[in-house]
Amino acid sequence: MATSTEAIQKRKAPLPARASKRMTVGSLEAALLREFPAEDAESWDTTGLYVGESAVPLSKVAVALDPTVEAIAQASACGAQALVTHHPAYLEPPAAFAPEAMGALSPGAAVFAAIRNGVALMCFHTALDVSEKAQKVLPAMLSLDYKGKVVSPVEGSKRKGYGQLCRVPKQDGRLTLGQLGARCTSVFGRAPRVWGDMGADIGTVVTATGSAGSVGADCLAAGAQCLICGEVKYHDALALSQAGLAIIELGHDLSELPLAAVLADSVVHAGVPREAIVIIDQSQNWSYPEAIRL
Repeated sequence: MATSTEAIQKRKAPLPARASKRMTVGSLEAALLREFPAEDAESWDTTGLYVGESAVPLSKVAVALDPTVEAIAQASACGAQALVTHHPAYLEPPAAFAPEAMGALSPGAAVFAAIRNGVALMCFHTALDVSEKAQKVLPAMLSLDYKGKVVSPVEGSKRKGYGQLCRVPKQDGRLTLGQLGARCTSVFGRAPRVWGDMGADIGTVVTATGSAGSVGADCLAAGAQCLICGEVKYHDALALSQAGLAIIELGHDLSELPLAAVLADSVVHAGVPREAIVIIDQSQNWSYPEAIRL
């Protein structure tokens, strides 16, 4: 029988530390869905975990813009159990799954690669596009004043949506379309395609990652002078520019590559250590050839 002194010592002894809950693929998905809810996404989109097992423990996470077969292989090589991306591997379910090097050879190639390599796939696409976190990216990169107003809000929200209405800072003085295009070239390292009068003064700008879609018409309604976007259809750009809206077309991927960093920060916020996150570089998918005189 323990003495009274021993009993007191036992009562004073520290309790064993409670084991911390280990993060799994499913718990990471749940945390990211709280930041980028599926209900914010377009009805046709894929959101959250769509390939993989929720119960698998996580020790490393890879992040990328696109879940290509190559990106999945890189994620596996670095020891990641999950690849978190902006774009999904598919929108319509693939009709076939085969071990090909790219989706062009088999629409289900990325799914096959993910399962074979044990890499879960999750994406947040349009739910990320309309988020307040994503809205701040292009205005900050281009040194534009953004106060949280979007020209194409999602239903039921004034702050979430597409197209960030920005103003050129007063301290910048006069800024022409040509100078704004040059700023885009400096920031992104690629020359954009520009529609409009290069000498025209620009005071109000709408930024939009990815495809412009219907944002162009909303820019006109909002009185914006320029739309900076990832890509725009030719006939839409022609009509919009003739209606007085200048357009700077960056390239779909160039406008969205910075969103990988947004996703990485959200993965950190979910509880994954930053040193356990790998951002896969997909910035060299294409380039401009130099002009050659014959």
